[in-house]
Amino acid sequence: MAYVILQPCMEEKSGDCVEVCPVDCIEEGPDQFYIDPEICIDCGACVTACPVDAIVEEYEMTPADEPFLEKAEKFFGVK
Repeated sequence: MAYVILQPCMEEKSGDCVEVCPVDCIEEGPDQFYIDPEICIDCGACVTACPVDAIVEEYEMTPADEPFLEKAEKFFGVK
């Protein structure tokens, strides 16, 4: 998974990232948006579109961000 959507999305949930994704890999879940790692082409368009800076590359995550990676994997049935 290249990009992960973090906590700020839960408060904002604006969906700007969905509008700019060229491959439609971002889906709305019950509490936030999630990026499908099997469809994402790592273009980064979602990162610049997010108004609350909630999207990071997996290697930029902190240990506190790990639950958001796990939530995304569970949402898409990965792992």
